Amino acid sequence: MAYFQSKPAAGRHFLQIPGPTNVPDRVLRAMDNPTMDHRGPDFGRMGKALLDKVRAVFKTEGPVVIYPASGTGAWEAALANTLSPGDRVLMCETGWFAHLWHEMATRLQLQPDYIRTDWRRGADVAAIEAKLREDKGHEIKAVCVVHNETSTGCASRIDEVRRAMDAAGHPALLLVDTISSLGSIDYRHDEWGVDVTVAGSQKGLMLPPGLSFNAVSEKALKASETARMPRSFWDWKPMLAANATGYFPYTPATNLLYALDTAVDMLLEEGLDNVFARHDRHAEATRRAVRHWGFETQCADPRHHSSSLTAVRLPEGHSANALRATILEKFNMSLGNGLGQLNDRVFRIGHLGDFGDLQLVGTLGGVEMGLKAAGIPFQPGGVLAAMDYLNGNA
Repeated sequence: MAYFQSKPAAGRHFLQIPGPTNVPDRVLRAMDNPTMDHRGPDFGRMGKALLDKVRAVFKTEGPVVIYPASGTGAWEAALANTLSPGDRVLMCETGWFAHLWHEMATRLQLQPDYIRTDWRRGADVAAIEAKLREDKGHEIKAVCVVHNETSTGCASRIDEVRRAMDAAGHPALLLVDTISSLGSIDYRHDEWGVDVTVAGSQKGLMLPPGLSFNAVSEKALKASETARMPRSFWDWKPMLAANATGYFPYTPATNLLYALDTAVDMLLEEGLDNVFARHDRHAEATRRAVRHWGFETQCADPRHHSSSLTAVRLPEGHSANALRATILEKFNMSLGNGLGQLNDRVFRIGHLGDFGDLQLVGTLGGVEMGLKAAGIPFQPGGVLAAMDYLNGNA
């Protein structure tokens, strides 16, 4: 079967959406190993070692539960294991994925308190603190924050959210979505007092879609004992019982676990601090190119710039979707589309995962050629501005 139906083009397709990301050859080779007996002794040894090792990526000493699902499944697991129908949850609308998490909470019969934003910055920490101070009866049971909003390129300051919660003296759980930040942007589950961290395999972890994660605090585990949300597949209790010996209560995604084992090795071999510095550097180089072209990033607050992706606003009267279509047709490169209210207003450049300087220069070169081909006014030389930064910050 021809999986790619577009016009044949020489060279490898540039997949520069903010996830799924390009899967390294080393990870692909790991997936190519024969599937093993998931009840046999080899699997138990592998599973135990992997479950121990993956905690380093979350920077936690606690358990990490792995589901065969997308990140959306990890959202549901986080809510279902810690909350009961009718519970109030505090959420901040930082973009499209925060909006979807809010929709899920509503469908699960939770009662979200929703802090609106302009989709151009991270979570409003002052508003979160004010809402918690108003909640004298502690009816709010959880605060849900998207660490890195994939639709906008804005990263929330989770350390500041935790300080705001502590300043308000509020006992709510802190649930954080790291689907497009884990393995790309510095994140500290234990140090920042996060109770449930939600993650997916297909972005900074450099895997195909198919695995989702909950890193779980002791406080969250205690909450799960009294939570009344119906749950079966998502229940932490049987997962943690089986995980204690390296196994799963149902058939796991064995070959994706091989891939995860290799991907975690790659991250730890490079060193997480080096991984984060690499992403920071590529993000700044991208923003310099965008500024040189004469455009704005969707993120308006420099303190909230994402290091995983950059969302670029086009001038009024120009179609981001048409630009993306031109770039795909002429240069065989995929860029992220605008989501929700940003549809056709922005395009998104993913610069996360297994990504180096030459891939970034090629990506920005494709954007610059595309801008010219699409007839969008811009100042040429953005690629050179990025290269100057990269050369000066090697």
